[in-house]
Amino acid sequence: MSHGGRKLLAGCLLLAASQAQAAENGVGFYLLGSRGPMAGALPPPGLYLQNDLYRYAGSAGAAKDFPVGGRVVAGIQLETRLAMPTLLWSTPWQLAGGNLGLSWSQPLGGPALDVDAELTGPHGQRLGTDVHASNYTYGDPVLAAMLGWHRGNFHWQGGVALNVPAGDYDEDALANIAFHRWGADPFAALTWFDPAIGLDLSVAAGVTFNAANPATDYRSGNEAHLEWSAEQHFGPRFSAGLLGYHYRQVSDDSGRGASLGPFRGRTRALGATLAWNFPGARPWSLRLKAFKEQAAYNRLEGHSVFLSLSVPLSSL
Repeated sequence: MSHGGRKLLAGCLLLAASQAQAAENGVGFYLLGSRGPMAGALPPPGLYLQNDLYRYAGSAGAAKDFPVGGRVVAGIQLETRLAMPTLLWSTPWQLAGGNLGLSWSQPLGGPALDVDAELTGPHGQRLGTDVHASNYTYGDPVLAAMLGWHRGNFHWQGGVALNVPAGDYDEDALANIAFHRWGADPFAALTWFDPAIGLDLSVAAGVTFNAANPATDYRSGNEAHLEWSAEQHFGPRFSAGLLGYHYRQVSDDSGRGASLGPFRGRTRALGATLAWNFPGARPWSLRLKAFKEQAAYNRLEGHSVFLSLSVPLSSL
């Protein structure tokens, strides 16, 4: 790859591991829409910082029950706001011909939740109607390791992200940002990027394996997610494109707390992205992504926005 192509690759960085949205609370720890353009490209060796500002607003009608915080609720209006700082160390070490990368993400923020009715509590009693709950704190950290390869215009990587149940969790609260369960998300991503014409085609897929939440005795089923993007660069600074994701829960929820049964969810979304790359010896980038969900089942349906700033801190 040319020197200019390597700089553009670093400037378009989208980190490979990010946190938190059927499963308990109707969400999983993998944040749908996290990957996009350049999803398969591990940047050149160095230390990188990315901060994602994320907003999701979604709802479900009163005719649909959801398991939330050990309760069954109906008529949900949810708004989640997060900051997601992520550190990525792209190491000079190689395994199987690929460079090793390590990352750490720490979600900060949380949900604001309004429900028409709490239908049941831990002992089956009716608890209330027109309930509001919010919680703004720190969530479970997510650690990830990945290997990245490059050959011509092709870039690909594979790895695993791990949700560590070390966030601020209140088992009596209706709204939590932390999941209070272990989770692992093996993933793979592929990018074809031709710097001569400025076209980037990327796809990423993963499967989330969830352990049980010991506070609610709820084990969320395993979840598959697929993301894609097509982006055109208009010169070295500006790019724009289309993207989307598809999500499907592939195994049943279980445990004593899964009072609604298997509760498998699915959804899909379409969206658009804009990015501005700032030139320099250590190029950094600003990216906006917006998604609109549709055909949701056993999940909320809404829209999300990411505003992501990626900055190279040092090179090796």
